[in-house]
Amino acid sequence: MQDSTRAESLKRLRYIEGHLNGVRRMIEEDAYCVDILKQSFAVRRAIEKLEQLMLEGHLRTCVVEGIRDGREEQVVGELRELYELANK
Repeated sequence: MQDSTRAESLKRLRYIEGHLNGVRRMIEEDAYCVDILKQSFAVRRAIEKLEQLMLEGHLRTCVVEGIRDGREEQVVGELRELYELANK
């Protein structure tokens, strides 16, 4: 993983952790369900952005290197597995 991708991923994870802690507190404090759901939607969007960032970094580095190194089948298999997991 490139240093810039790692740094941005960790930044996003801290943001997600903060949001999750906020959702937990809201539930503990018996906040209004709609407000809790809005925050949980924000967590989901943040996770999706993290996944997008990591996938883009993977495509730009590991996939390119794997193909250059002659590991096309492995790389395509990994991408296929990720695609299947994302669509379950």
